[in-house]
Amino acid sequence: MNTEETLLTLHGIKPTANRIVIAKALKAERQPKSMVELERQIRTIDKSGIFRTLMLFKAHHLVHAIEDGDGMVKYELCTSHNPDKDEGMHVHFYCEECHRTFCLYGTPIPSVDIPSGFEMESINYMIKGLCPDCARKRALRQSTKA
Repeated sequence: MNTEETLLTLHGIKPTANRIVIAKALKAERQPKSMVELERQIRTIDKSGIFRTLMLFKAHHLVHAIEDGDGMVKYELCTSHNPDKDEGMHVHFYCEECHRTFCLYGTPIPSVDIPSGFEMESINYMIKGLCPDCARKRALRQSTKA
């Protein structure tokens, strides 16, 4: 069994060919992917098949769904491999110039105290600004104008 099959089985998901393809596509990326990006990357599976698989993965805690700054939901494989809950929570950074979302694994997550009676299901730690490439390009544009 390959690593994707093992990961699917660990999360209680039957490892079909399409599910393995989608898990491999997500695993290969260093940043979260949107449905549109996955559709462009995976031409052998239709949009509804990708969506259903992502919802199954989400229900089994195999992917995180991240709402980023461009109004889209992006997905990434959970690193904890825990089939019962999402672990591996980390901060994300959305570049407002190139519209990419980055995982900031080494950035400490702030503690959040919620009022009594509320039950937290998830938190979306999203920082917005310019990624290093876009900040450098902006600085170059500004220096050539001066």
